[in-house]
Amino acid sequence: MTDITLGLDTFGDVTNDAEGRPLTHGQTIRRLVGEGVLADQVGLDHFAIGEHHTDSMPLSAADVVLAAIASRTSRIRLGSAVTVISSDDPVRVFQRYATLDGVSGGRAEVILGRGSSTESFPLFGYDLDDYEELFEEKLGLFAELLREKPVTWSGNTRAPLDGLAVYPHSESGSIPTWVGVGGSPQSVVRTARYGFSLMLAIIGGETARFAPFSQLFQQALEKFGRPPRPVGVHAPGHVAATDEQAVEEFLPAFEAVIREVSGQRGFRAPTRESLMRDVGPGGALHVGSPETVARKITATLKDLGATRFDLKYGMNGMSHDAVMTNIELFGTEVAPLVREMMEV
Repeated sequence: MTDITLGLDTFGDVTNDAEGRPLTHGQTIRRLVGEGVLADQVGLDHFAIGEHHTDSMPLSAADVVLAAIASRTSRIRLGSAVTVISSDDPVRVFQRYATLDGVSGGRAEVILGRGSSTESFPLFGYDLDDYEELFEEKLGLFAELLREKPVTWSGNTRAPLDGLAVYPHSESGSIPTWVGVGGSPQSVVRTARYGFSLMLAIIGGETARFAPFSQLFQQALEKFGRPPRPVGVHAPGHVAATDEQAVEEFLPAFEAVIREVSGQRGFRAPTRESLMRDVGPGGALHVGSPETVARKITATLKDLGATRFDLKYGMNGMSHDAVMTNIELFGTEVAPLVREMMEV
C-alpha cells in the first residue's frame, strides 16, 4: 500500500491571545515558527505556509518563516501552500525554495497556485486581465527551472532567458512541486501536462465531487506519457477534545472570514446551516474530535484516491491556545488513527 502522508497548512492567520486581543504581525510570525516546530515534534509529515498579503494574514514571505522553522527541526517537510506564481518571478521562486532546500537539508517543496486571493496582483503591478497568461507562462518556466540545467525561454510576462543557469541547485536535483487546483478540469490537465503533483484545494461542499478530478489527472498523465504522480487534498478543519468544542472554537471564525471574502468577491455568503452540512459526513470541513476528524480524513482520502492530506488550520480571531491544541491533537491522535484506518 502507498504510504499516506499527513500535514498542516496555514495562511498565518492572526489569532488572539488569552485575553482575546489580536496578536501583532510580529507575534503572529514568531508564534508561527513555534507552530511549525510543534508539528515536527508531534510527528507530522508536512508543514506548509500559504502566501497572503493582508492585515489578517500577513504571511507575504513564507520562505523566510519556513527557513526559521528549518533551523529548529530535522525531519518535517517544509513548503508553500500556495505560492502565487502568477504575480511572482519563477526564477526567484525557484531560488528561494532551492535555498530553503539547502538550509533544511533537502526538505523543501513548493505548491504553486494562480491565486484565489488577488491582492498580490496590484501590489506587484500585474493586470488581472492577464490572469490566465501569467499563470500558464510562469508555470511553464518553473517546470524548465526544475530541470536545474541552463534555461532558454521566452514569453510575454517577463524577460527572456538565453541559456542561463540558475543557482543554487537543490539537494536532490529537483524540488518536489505540486499545483493547487480548486475545481477546474483544465487546471487538472495542465498540471498533468507539466508532470507536477496535484493538490486538490477543497474549501466547501461535498468532497466526493472532486473524485472525477483525481481520475482525470491519472488519465491525463498517461496521455502525456508522464509517470504516475500523487494526489493530495487541502481542506480546512480544527481538532478539539470533543465535536462540540471543535465546532464552537472554529466555526464562528471560519464563518466570519468566509462572509468577508464573499462580500469582496461578490458571491453569496454561506449560511450557518450550509456550514454545518460541510462539518457533517462527506463535507469539506474536517472539524471535530480526533476520532471524528480521523474518520473523515480517511473517507476523503479513499473517495479521492489521494495519498496526502493537509489540514488548513487556524482562523483569524481564533484563540492561539486552541490552535496549538489542534496541532498537538492532529499529530498525536488524528494521524495515527488515519494510518490505522487506511490499512484496514
